[in-house]
Amino acid sequence: MDPRLEAVVKAYDVRGRSPEQLDAALAYALGEAFAHETGISDGRGRAAIGRDMRETSPEIARAIGDGIRSQGGGVVDIGLASTDLLYFASGEWDVPGVMVTASHNPAGYNGLKMCRAGARPIGLDSGLGRIAEAASELLDGEGRGELVGVLETADALSAYADRLRELAPLKEGRGLKVVADAGNGMAGHTVPAVFSGMDVELVPLYFELDGTFPHHEANPLDATTLVDLQAAVIAEGADIGLAFDGDADRCFVIDERGKVVTPSAITALIASRYLRRHPGATILHNVITSKAVPEIIAENGGVAVRTPVGHSLIKAEMARTGAVFGGEHSGHFYFQEFFLADSGMLAGMYVLAALAETEGTVSELMASFSRYVASGEINSTVDDAPAILDAIETAYGDNALDHLDGLTVTAADWWFNVRASNTEPLLRLNVEGADETIMASIRDDVIGLIRGRLNHGKKLK
Repeated sequence: MDPRLEAVVKAYDVRGRSPEQLDAALAYALGEAFAHETGISDGRGRAAIGRDMRETSPEIARAIGDGIRSQGGGVVDIGLASTDLLYFASGEWDVPGVMVTASHNPAGYNGLKMCRAGARPIGLDSGLGRIAEAASELLDGEGRGELVGVLETADALSAYADRLRELAPLKEGRGLKVVADAGNGMAGHTVPAVFSGMDVELVPLYFELDGTFPHHEANPLDATTLVDLQAAVIAEGADIGLAFDGDADRCFVIDERGKVVTPSAITALIASRYLRRHPGATILHNVITSKAVPEIIAENGGVAVRTPVGHSLIKAEMARTGAVFGGEHSGHFYFQEFFLADSGMLAGMYVLAALAETEGTVSELMASFSRYVASGEINSTVDDAPAILDAIETAYGDNALDHLDGLTVTAADWWFNVRASNTEPLLRLNVEGADETIMASIRDDVIGLIRGRLNHGKKLK
């Protein structure tokens, strides 16, 4: 593969600095290859293209569209969009799609998320690798071909907003006050449309679309990016806060006290609501969600299926198992009724719908779904991830082990997972315990093994 593509093609998408790594020439070649991989070349179909607010997004979107059109595929340009809006267009129109976005990455980055018709994901092992290899052959060719494919423009936002309000209707009468932090990302485009006409007082925070992220990075996994929203919820006396990442496919919830509600608790809440409508249904959760999630799924009569981390893997498993819902601890939530795609907005709507049915607070609503103490994800830069994982497995070999995604070690009142990053020389650690003392003890011991030192003596068994 051309080294320029090797630098930007990741496990689930294309991502890199733009225009230094991902430029118009690369996007054009990827568009040519995408048209053939998805079967829309030579007039056989069309693809939807959406883009975020980053400075290079218009040029990248135009280039990949031209690449598709040069091969005889049609393009439907939906303009500014969140990633889940692009998935909606792909599913609703049954066409392949490309979203131009670097998601939560800082300014200066850009990327491409691709899907087949019906919002079916394209990852490295399900087509992206072939697209990259084909694009390698097309780079540095004799120039761009004639744009024979048709270019259309279409609005998908209003239909998307209607669909989300249908899927998670909000009971009127409560009059919720909601602070939403778009982080200058695409939620600033979609939230007003979705909330229009709802019984909600919306307090917008950083809704101006700005790919330089002048206030904070649009990455709610980073606790520092939530500080402004937490303060605003308290200052406004709001019922709830919603934080979105740059392409608005992830949503984090802040309660009325300004405290972060874990995505695992949100997964458990939404799962319990689905199981009322779909008794006995299958619900997916990934390896780093709280053990409260499978417990609550079972208590509500559902079937819990544990999966690796990653949207392509989860969507494929949803299709295989017929799962109605899936949640990741990173704030991604997947819905069978939304083309198996992830939607931060729809997850937020489900939480609002649950809250509107009560007279209480978010903290009261979520209390029964938050049972254990978690470390949050702790990243360590390492030189030899396999050797470190082997050392951890040896140290904790007396406990239950599995390798579904990295290494998971489970005991009676704690568990942890360590897995290697797909894109960086990092090990990612997540620990959960019955209480703070137990969690901290295991966390410190494992960090000691990862970073070459033991912080204290005997590990809990």
